[in-house]
Amino acid sequence: MIGLIILGVFALIIVYIISIYNGLIAARQHVDEAWSTINTQLKRRYDLIPNLMKLLKEYMKHESDTFVKVTEARTSAMKAISPADKGKAENALSGTLKSLFALSESYPELKADKSYANAQQQLADTETKIQASRQFYNSVVMTFNTKIAMFPNNILANLFHMEKASYFELDADEAQKVQQPPKIQL
Repeated sequence: MIGLIILGVFALIIVYIISIYNGLIAARQHVDEAWSTINTQLKRRYDLIPNLMKLLKEYMKHESDTFVKVTEARTSAMKAISPADKGKAENALSGTLKSLFALSESYPELKADKSYANAQQQLADTETKIQASRQFYNSVVMTFNTKIAMFPNNILANLFHMEKASYFELDADEAQKVQQPPKIQL
């Protein structure tokens, strides 16, 4: 009889441990899914930029420095892998795009071009989706990081080498750059 009670308690502990482990795995999968959503939106952004640049080059032949900066920032963002590196590179790309859009304001015939307006609208929509994806990702990361830090989850998380996920955020220098309006020299 005592053996059955001990066996029952042991079985409950095993079920509890499995439940915690499965919860941690599910939370980690949500983090991965959210990161994948960000990458999908970023790829769309990367694909839209060359089309926009092609349209802009037709109007602004003497603005090659701006185009080089945008191209370099895009390449850097595409190569970044970790959320921290990706965040930094994406913030730099956002800054160069803001400069590009501000520069395009100097060309009224460009602003009236339907292809440019369409490309700019698609990019603006994508930027909104990226921001929403970032917020969702950071929310999921917070949930996951909280789960692996709480007792008794932290014991299993350490046992299975689960590490905190990184947030996708602005660093202090980039946050200040993004908040400042772009400087334009013609």
